[in-house]
Amino acid sequence: MYVGTLSFDLLLGDVHSLKEKRSVVRPIVAELQRKYAVSAAEVDHMDLHRRAIIGLAMVSGDPAHVTDVLDRCERLVAARPEVELLSVRRRFHGDDD
Repeated sequence: MYVGTLSFDLLLGDVHSLKEKRSVVRPIVAELQRKYAVSAAEVDHMDLHRRAIIGLAMVSGDPAHVTDVLDRCERLVAARPEVELLSVRRRFHGDDD
């Protein structure tokens, strides 16, 4: 069994309230879940208007599949024009851990 996780540190564009922030973050989380069948959620900076941390995780029996899906998720978030991707943290856990 292989587990891959990503956390995205995002700077949001023209956002002035937590309600506007939710309108930016929720569609990103929903698209990640729908397109790639990963578990995803906003996990930090919930009280800041212009910052968000989105975390995601997935499990597979094939390490190449985990790497491929994590790469696709990272490209999807990086391509979103309404956010600036400040950093990405990737972790990979296998049977040897």
